[in-house]
Amino acid sequence: MPGEDAFQLYIRYLKSERNVSGHTLRAYSADLDEFFSVCKRSPDECDNLDIRGYLAHLNRKGAGKTTIARKLSAVRSFYRFLHREGIVSKNPARLTSSPKLPKPIPASLTPDEAASLMESPDGFDFFSLRDKAILELFYSSGLRVAEMAALDMDDWDSKDCMVKVKGKGRKERILPVGSKAATALSDYMLARAEKRPKSRAIFLNSRGGRLTDRSIRRVVVKHGENILLKSSIGPHSLRHTFASHMLQSGADLRVIQEMLGHASLSTTQKYTHLDIAHLMDVYDRAHPRALEGV
Repeated sequence: MPGEDAFQLYIRYLKSERNVSGHTLRAYSADLDEFFSVCKRSPDECDNLDIRGYLAHLNRKGAGKTTIARKLSAVRSFYRFLHREGIVSKNPARLTSSPKLPKPIPASLTPDEAASLMESPDGFDFFSLRDKAILELFYSSGLRVAEMAALDMDDWDSKDCMVKVKGKGRKERILPVGSKAATALSDYMLARAEKRPKSRAIFLNSRGGRLTDRSIRRVVVKHGENILLKSSIGPHSLRHTFASHMLQSGADLRVIQEMLGHASLSTTQKYTHLDIAHLMDVYDRAHPRALEGV
């Protein structure tokens, strides 16, 4: 790759300061490698025309808007870092606009569906207890899947029913855990202790090692299929369900923002979409001019 020294500095920055996952590192590396193979110039030689040419190249290849936006984001982030560090005198990516993307509303479960999902792991073996604890904790506290996978034993405070979560950018937040999730965790911890694992991870695989993001996602998908949900769900669906049900029960949007670990309130609003039927029901009960006979 052209500009190898600058690239290595950037990768070290992502690891040490941004604390990005291995998956993100590999994706950024591949995207930047592709960009410079198309550009065929060093980082300090590339300009805005080179970046626009790269986007045109992706269009000709038939890349979708989401893929193009992701690849452009990698280039932008790289050049922001180089410019901030004084490695390049200008940021050629600054004025390049991303393709407009649709903002799909994440899938969400009804309260009845969520209750059925929580009851799907109904055994008392290690895996059933583990899966139930995972599902209950997702729904109780709205964790990201990477946050769930990263949980260690000392992150769980069983006395006060709180969990310490390591979020994006190494930001930590303390989240309350509901009584049913706390009970599920306590039951699972007893089964976990019997295995006497060496791992500090809370959630373990069959070999006693840390359960990965992918494996946790499979747990959620499997139990979603068990209760015959119409559409497939994943950890993101449970995170959105948590936020939506909190909002429908009267929680303040700012509180939900803090619990989800969002830097921007606009991001939280995407997770807390209320269906039209619920909005109309609230309107009919709350607005004085909506009441009959007024």
